[in-house]
Amino acid sequence: MAFDTNELPALAREFASYKLVIQGRSPKTVEEYCFDLRTFFRYIMAERKGVPLWGEEFDALDVSGMTLEDIKAITTADIYEFFLYVDKTRENGASAKSRKLSAIRAFFKYLTNKKCVLEVDPSANIDSPKKKAALPKYLTLEESVRLLDTVKNDVESKTRTRDFCIISVFLNTGMRLSELVGLSFGDFDRELRAVRVLGKGNKERIIYLNDSCREAIAEYLNVRISEPTKNPKEKALFISSRGQRISVKTVEWMVKKYLDMAGLGDRELSTHKLRHTAATLMYQSGEVDVRVLKDILGHAQLNTTQIYTHLSSDSMEAAMSSNPLADYGKGKGK
Repeated sequence: MAFDTNELPALAREFASYKLVIQGRSPKTVEEYCFDLRTFFRYIMAERKGVPLWGEEFDALDVSGMTLEDIKAITTADIYEFFLYVDKTRENGASAKSRKLSAIRAFFKYLTNKKCVLEVDPSANIDSPKKKAALPKYLTLEESVRLLDTVKNDVESKTRTRDFCIISVFLNTGMRLSELVGLSFGDFDRELRAVRVLGKGNKERIIYLNDSCREAIAEYLNVRISEPTKNPKEKALFISSRGQRISVKTVEWMVKKYLDMAGLGDRELSTHKLRHTAATLMYQSGEVDVRVLKDILGHAQLNTTQIYTHLSSDSMEAAMSSNPLADYGKGKGK
């Protein structure tokens, strides 16, 4: 975790360790909690000391010395004022505010139920900010084929086989980026029909591979086994040009490069949008139940998966045309 927890009050440092070690939350999730809590504590301190709520003086505030008594003094009204501040002054959207509220709630819940140093949780009855429902961005089938063809035809690339395999895995399985870079040889069965992945919260699940995905992996394995690695015992499936497990940033850069080459670079797409694409294409095929899709994607809640039950514009147009009244008055005089 890149965040230095020494910048936080002692109780917040304990909270971060609890989330990371005991609850097994990912380092990225805990790091986001830490950033949001530091902003919250700086706001509380700035208000109490009369420090400006923006700029270098605010960013330089040292909150590491905040005590239990300081935290006990935080009220529900303080939290509401903080969210008014991040909305108006920092121009946070609903998602950013929801994330900050999650961090604050989790922290006070820890102090109340685990540490038992608070009798009343000041964040307990605060409602989450309402998010604007947005459909996920994704590639159409034709655009997905164009992206794959772009990689396959990039004969000048020394990592073409690896890159084609990575994008094939994204588009065929809906795997998360963190799950993909974490793949090792031992995660696959002998026939390459299934792979075990480690998802959010250190939860394992099995993803079954289709023919296209198996073929791409098998072709890459022929290259991978002959590639030199920094560590002879390296078991990572995807490795970088330096001979070590490929990084998240390398995959993100590679995907962006090929999206640009395929003429799709102006769509604000990313590796996560390739996950959306896989989910959308599977659901729109009409052969994948949303509950099965939930398990494939590794979602904890069904309502997370239900965003993929949106229909394409073509499907909606076809549905309107199928209405028995669609031809009423057609060819008749007014």
